[in-house]
Amino acid sequence: MTDTQTVICMKWGTAYGTDYANTLHSMVRRHTDRPLRFVCFTDDADGLDPGIEPKPLPAIDLPESHRWKAWRKIALTQASLGDVTGNVLFLDLDVVITGGIDDFFDFAPDATYCVIENWTQMGSGIGNTSVFRLTVGAHTEVYDTLMADPAGTVRAHPNSQTFQSRTIASRTFWPKPWCVSFKHTLLPPFPLNYVKTAPLPDDAKVICFTGFPNPDHARDGVWPEKSWVKRIRKHVKPTPWIREHWR
Repeated sequence: MTDTQTVICMKWGTAYGTDYANTLHSMVRRHTDRPLRFVCFTDDADGLDPGIEPKPLPAIDLPESHRWKAWRKIALTQASLGDVTGNVLFLDLDVVITGGIDDFFDFAPDATYCVIENWTQMGSGIGNTSVFRLTVGAHTEVYDTLMADPAGTVRAHPNSQTFQSRTIASRTFWPKPWCVSFKHTLLPPFPLNYVKTAPLPDDAKVICFTGFPNPDHARDGVWPEKSWVKRIRKHVKPTPWIREHWR
């Protein structure tokens, strides 16, 4: 019998509602053929679907300015996550799953940390943590280094994924076609973004949305941008395939 695969996510604050977690869970269930455990570490479990296992956010000490930013994901690298053990696949709440996820568990079985090679920093060894697989407790050096000097560590790195990449000595990148960025990979450059819809590659498994637009924005052809100057370039046509997959 195939072992249960554990997928985890994190939800805090108000940036993403419960609907994002529920939609992620629904997509994961549709794209796996194996037993699934789906865990959401959160500060608010109200409204989560019954198939989602809520757990409190793992403890982490961060400067107030970064307490509710992506740096919270570093908490997942501490020695113990309670009864969440072994290999876990982390997914950001705002991804769109378009292909099977079982390959993420089968790929590089001996690797303790697999991650996306960041699209804007190719060749620099920096991972994008929208999608990563981690062996729980295998890279406590990340959490321990941050906890030894939270303010200094945050000050010395532009973001949490750069810190994590520089601290873990060995990382394995996913095959490039599996995880693509909507904004950096698929969205046609200005001015073609006014006349062409972002395509969906046949071999993509996860579409990542870094910053704006979010999946619902891109689905509906809306880009929330306050500056009228930036709005000239930041445009997205309604993207029908998101409606098909993000549900």
